[in-house]
Amino acid sequence: MNSLEKVLFTKEMKDAGYTILVPDMNHIHFKIIQGILKNHGYNAEILYNTGRGVVDEGLKHVHNDTCYPALLVIGQMIDALKSGRYDIHKVALLLPQTGGGCRASNYISLLRKALNAMGWGFIPIISLNVSGLEKSPGFKLTPNLIRQMLTAVVYGDLLMLLDNQVKPYEVNKGDSAACVGMWIDALRRGFQSGRGLSKSERRANLKAIVDSFARIPVKKEKKIKVGIVGEIYVKYAALGNNDLERFLYEQGCEVMLGGLLDFALYCVDTPIDTIELYGGSAVVKETYKLAEGYLSSLKDELIAAVRENSGFVAPSSFKRLKSMADGVISHGCKMGEGWLLTAEIMELVELGYSNVICAQPFGCLPNHIVGKGMIRKIRTLEPKANIVPIDYDPGATRVNQENRIKLMLAVAAEESSAPEPEAAEPAREEAGAEYIKQGE
Repeated sequence: MNSLEKVLFTKEMKDAGYTILVPDMNHIHFKIIQGILKNHGYNAEILYNTGRGVVDEGLKHVHNDTCYPALLVIGQMIDALKSGRYDIHKVALLLPQTGGGCRASNYISLLRKALNAMGWGFIPIISLNVSGLEKSPGFKLTPNLIRQMLTAVVYGDLLMLLDNQVKPYEVNKGDSAACVGMWIDALRRGFQSGRGLSKSERRANLKAIVDSFARIPVKKEKKIKVGIVGEIYVKYAALGNNDLERFLYEQGCEVMLGGLLDFALYCVDTPIDTIELYGGSAVVKETYKLAEGYLSSLKDELIAAVRENSGFVAPSSFKRLKSMADGVISHGCKMGEGWLLTAEIMELVELGYSNVICAQPFGCLPNHIVGKGMIRKIRTLEPKANIVPIDYDPGATRVNQENRIKLMLAVAAEESSAPEPEAAEPAREEAGAEYIKQGE
């Protein structure tokens, strides 16, 4: 078969119950979305296979200069296909594509090349995108499916946020994880019967989720608060960051990550900026504005639910988050995670998570610029910021990565016991108050 030939996922394949393999990225969100896909007739299965075998399979089929996440997701899929668990003549592979100026938009071409090299060019690949990059007759992103998936992202963001704020302090180990699992099951059942989608139902669910986490017994302890930013896959996926969240939890830290909804908002906001900066269709601009307004309203519902309980830290609105990039980085910087990554660091510092790990694939030029490249500027504006960039690639040793993080944590522990500088503090408070005022 020609390596350029595209095997489409057809309606007949869907009806035949083809297993659709999806590489894991954010386990809470993806478990809910998996249930939604099953409700719509797609036999989706999330891949959790890990280990050196996955990396080795990726290295066999993807050049090691290519983006590390591409190597991992392709390696994970090939490793799963070789496991014998699946009928390779009744399986399909799904990969998301944003269509941005990033190597991620080439993952599917790389995957097709790998499949052809294995003699599996007959396996269809489904592109999950809303930009018209590729289409599959048997997989339709209907308005109802999109609405449910976006609602799942809101619920997933809240569960991730609260789990990270409760788990380090829980009296009974496992309470927070059990609460997450209970809500994943409840939300999946709700989606199956068409519940949890309306504004009133969402608000009721969001409030109930917050209340359930607030009832978990916790200890009043002081923990080092660490924020994680970076390339979207390496930021969230345990396979991509060597189980970074677990490591930090074992080090006695509380972790904060920006929500997946912020990335969705960033993806619909950047075309608006592009049209404003360089010109373009007014109709397209208004369409993106409508989408941004809808997504912003979803995040506002999440924030309102969290703020009803003063025991939890709520994230910033997207408008506020975007304003944090002002004077730091241009909104025209939109390759990879663009200005969003820089803004997320600023937000973390403001929320009290001044110790930040910038997780990035080695050689990811966009994120090295908007992440590592912005550290000096951020430290000038926020002297409390304790930022460490960590590169992830096949040759990077886990022990070296963890030792660098431990050094950052040692600095954080030393700073937490040090007295505040008397002269600098009033100036920072005044500047912070003005910054907040400008963002409102």
